[in-house]
Amino acid sequence: MRAAVVNSFGGPEAVEVVETEVPAPGAGQVRIKVAAATVNQVDEGVRGGFFGGEGQRIGLGWDVAGTVDAIGVGSSWSVGDEVVALSPGMVRPLGAHAEYVVVAAGATAKAPVTVDAVHAATLPLNGLAAVQALDLLELVEGQSLLVTGAAGAVGGYAIQLAAQRGVLVTGLAREGDEKLVRALGAAEFTSGSVEDGGFDGVLDAANLGEPALAWVRDGGAYVGVRPGAHPASVRGVRTAAVEVAADGSQLAELVALVDAGVLTLRVADTYSLDEAAKAHARLAEGGVRGRLVLVP
Repeated sequence: MRAAVVNSFGGPEAVEVVETEVPAPGAGQVRIKVAAATVNQVDEGVRGGFFGGEGQRIGLGWDVAGTVDAIGVGSSWSVGDEVVALSPGMVRPLGAHAEYVVVAAGATAKAPVTVDAVHAATLPLNGLAAVQALDLLELVEGQSLLVTGAAGAVGGYAIQLAAQRGVLVTGLAREGDEKLVRALGAAEFTSGSVEDGGFDGVLDAANLGEPALAWVRDGGAYVGVRPGAHPASVRGVRTAAVEVAADGSQLAELVALVDAGVLTLRVADTYSLDEAAKAHARLAEGGVRGRLVLVP
């Protein structure tokens, strides 16, 4: 089968498509014939060597939508099931950017029935990051939340999920993104100054750090999306960063919200697997609204 990997760190040109053996599922695993797989910022980090692994072949890709085509002992899935899954891992020989991928059965959920595989593939990583970040914030109905990077994938999901919980959301993004951010459910929008201490919580999807911490009220909560990079607590503000966990049950809840029309899945463009380096180059340019998806 074909798979996108890096054999040496670098820019988009470091991404190679190679021929390799089809992986076999072990106990508690399923193999998925990939229909679509999303390119995310974490793939940029892996490609650039941010997570280590020098001298190894490293597979790319965390998000996948496709069809179960083989199962390991102890899996409750059946061959032919249409699924979505998160295939996490910083340094491993194969990821989801391949024709087949093996994932934990518990990281897998039934695919949405209201969207195609290309759109479904955009849900696992960014959707789980958003919901798990909101869970860390512990905001309740009527409280206020500022989402930075509100037009991005994690920010967009966070707005929709928070609004669904009755949280009052303000989105921070570029001026030209106001219509999009409000359509996602933000009650307020800003592209400029933000009041210090004006929010019960901040979900810092743009990785602004200290400046965003200042916008949280005393005793509020700040959650970033880059593990280990969140600022230290001040003024009694709880600070944390989400470390996305593969959770099939939680992913199934997100799928149900997709099918209920609560979550909008956004695709910016699609590329063939052989164009993986081209997709990386487009992501590196910035300004992508929605996800870039590889189709084997």
